[in-house]
Amino acid sequence: MVNDDIVLEKASKNFASFVALRSVDLSIQRGQFTLLAGANGAGKSTLLRLAAGVSRPSSGRVLIAGEDPQRNSKARAAIGLLSHHTLLYDDLSAEENLSFFAQLYGLTDGTQRVEKALEEVGLLEHRRRRLRGFSRGMRQRLALARATLHRPAVLLLDEPFTGLDQPACAALSQRLLHVKNQGHTCMMVTHRVGEAATLADRLVVLRRGRICHDQPWQGSSQELVETCAPFLGTTTL
Repeated sequence: MVNDDIVLEKASKNFASFVALRSVDLSIQRGQFTLLAGANGAGKSTLLRLAAGVSRPSSGRVLIAGEDPQRNSKARAAIGLLSHHTLLYDDLSAEENLSFFAQLYGLTDGTQRVEKALEEVGLLEHRRRRLRGFSRGMRQRLALARATLHRPAVLLLDEPFTGLDQPACAALSQRLLHVKNQGHTCMMVTHRVGEAATLADRLVVLRRGRICHDQPWQGSSQELVETCAPFLGTTTL
């Protein structure tokens, strides 16, 4: 477990009489990019919320970088989150948004990190533009800069491709590949599984709150869609 950044041990989550997650054991190694797939209601978002430390398991335990994110501030600081909600402010510029989060993270070199982050996501020339003029794709690239500004060990991705057209999806995938190559441990939930083919090292599928499929992944977008389709009850994605 020394090299595992995300660990769930017999983790379950109940909502009254409904069991969303059922005694899940999962260990994700440092630097691994895991695609978490499954039909609606399979437990994907619940598992991601447990890993993010925003929800406590009903039983079992969750560890991020060896610590409980519910109890340990160091574990929470090791987490970055990118979802379809950007968590950014329309009335602020790109630079002001990142500077605000740099202050929240308590970064002493915030100015340098903000400039580097904007450059890495291709938005340095738009640094002083307010977000209300940004496209959806530009917003999501800036949200990725926000999520990785504090250099988290773990990056959690919750439907990051929602609302993006194909060119924007391709651009975000390229940025995520760069993040992966920097050594971040990533776990992604997405219905657009084909977009994850060049990113994923591992495919984990949930069904009714349990892991029903877990294998290393290396293949094409179409192969990933075809592999996931029987578990999702679909033929095309």
